[in-house]
Amino acid sequence: MKEKIYTIPVIDSFKEEGECPFCNMYKTLEENTIQFVLGPSYMETDVREKTNNLGFCKEHLTKMYTNKNRLGLALMLNSHLDNLQNEIENLISSGNPKSKKKLFSKNDKSDTKLFTYLKEKESSCYICDRIESTFQKYTDTFFYLLKKDKSFIDLVKSSKGFCLNHFALLYNEAPKYLNDSQLESFIDIIVSVEIDNLNRLKEDLDWFIQKNDYRFADEPWKNSKDALIRTILKINSLNVN
Repeated sequence: MKEKIYTIPVIDSFKEEGECPFCNMYKTLEENTIQFVLGPSYMETDVREKTNNLGFCKEHLTKMYTNKNRLGLALMLNSHLDNLQNEIENLISSGNPKSKKKLFSKNDKSDTKLFTYLKEKESSCYICDRIESTFQKYTDTFFYLLKKDKSFIDLVKSSKGFCLNHFALLYNEAPKYLNDSQLESFIDIIVSVEIDNLNRLKEDLDWFIQKNDYRFADEPWKNSKDALIRTILKINSLNVN
């Protein structure tokens, strides 16, 4: 099948090295989204309105801070902070402004609304939402390619499997996209690929452990030098590079 614009990111991710093609997709998406948010697009009204309202999770706020564009981040947070302050003041004033004690009374619902609002802001994130929207399209494309492109099935078979999180995602989502015969074949493929690659990784990790024994100091590393990093990624999608 000829590659199309929407299939290229999925196909390319399966051609890359790594323990999980979907982690490759996510990492690229995340990097591009952070660059988008900190770039000129932030001056667009619709983007600023969304970032003001949603804010950012701890992880993506940290990653944006390590980016070189500190001024862009400061401008964005300044606007977001104005929005937060207004919301908090409105929630507080919706109680009884004449009595701080009543604001926290058991019969006053205003403190509950404030608490709920602040807890929601802890996990609310413009970057997460934007990534999730595109990532879902990549999942759709993955199953589309499975049904339409035999060469893509070969790519899946020759891959290094998936991290456990994305393996579970594909296992769970497959019935929504595939009929009974397609589903049976798909499950056989990904289970076989996953088990084979877990065994491969286990062998690499075993050898990494042995290499840290002085008796094996002069033995070659084989494929085990980065086994620990790859195992962490395989188990919970955490890229520590």
